[in-house]
Amino acid sequence: MANAVTRNNRISGSHLILPSSSIDKKLLLLIPRVDLKAGAKSGVVRDGQFDHSYLNLLSMKYYLLTLTPFFANLSILQAQVSVSDAGRWNKEQVKNERPAVVTPPGHTTDSKPGAVPSDAIVFFDGRDLSKWKGRAKDGNDGANWQVKDGFMEVVRGTGSIQTRNQVEGDCQWHIEWCTPAEVKGNSQGRGNSGVFIGGYPEVQVLDSFKNDTYPDGQASSLYKKSVTLVNASRGPGKWQTYDIICIREKKGADGKVIQPGSITVLHNGVVTQFAVQEGGKAKSGGLSLQDHGNPVRFRNIWARKLVVPRIKPSGN
Repeated sequence: MANAVTRNNRISGSHLILPSSSIDKKLLLLIPRVDLKAGAKSGVVRDGQFDHSYLNLLSMKYYLLTLTPFFANLSILQAQVSVSDAGRWNKEQVKNERPAVVTPPGHTTDSKPGAVPSDAIVFFDGRDLSKWKGRAKDGNDGANWQVKDGFMEVVRGTGSIQTRNQVEGDCQWHIEWCTPAEVKGNSQGRGNSGVFIGGYPEVQVLDSFKNDTYPDGQASSLYKKSVTLVNASRGPGKWQTYDIICIREKKGADGKVIQPGSITVLHNGVVTQFAVQEGGKAKSGGLSLQDHGNPVRFRNIWARKLVVPRIKPSGN
């Protein structure tokens, strides 16, 4: 054996060596018994010094508590608990209530967007604006923003653009955006745009990195409705993300509201708005991006439908 051995109930290496008199008899089921014969190679602690030598001990029996069998027994107990807990579900319930498997999105970097979840509805993949329309005064509904290198960029004076299709019910929207690397202007004149989801307040897009402005007008604020909880902005020219959770208003059979609409915003993975009860009265909505005159860029825009359990009316 090449394990370190200790005296006086001290621990060395991966074994705890205990004289049999100090062990609870119930614990013996978990502890293997090992005989150390004379000449067995081991490290021995003598007078505080570690001495590699051959033991000159005859038929001394120690109980070794090793990590492997100890945790193996714990795993068995944990498995028994899991099986017991699963007994609350019958096979039909397990089949009906099992969550759907979704491939999660990839990690977004400055050089490339993250992969899209397997259940997402893609509105912009970096190739064209065929799923978008503009608001040109001449009647042409084409989106006239510039598309290049996998992103779209606001073209000043062409107007805001919006998705041709809407998403019905509760949903998650993902938008990646980037303010100009060259800093021009300040306050609201610096990298300004906005995200509008049908029926909800504007989620402000702004270069808020070391750029002071009024609190309910900075990035990830609900413009003039709700101040962002924190400033999670990255620097100019850096790609940023919004993940926006939209919960639509729910009504009971009597027409009374049993769950108000709400909006939650994550800015670069940080919660900046949480279940703010603003908007959400419409049953569906698309996405609109604002032309505020600054060359803000957008990419990797998708949405996911959410199946959120309905709140039961009180008394039911």
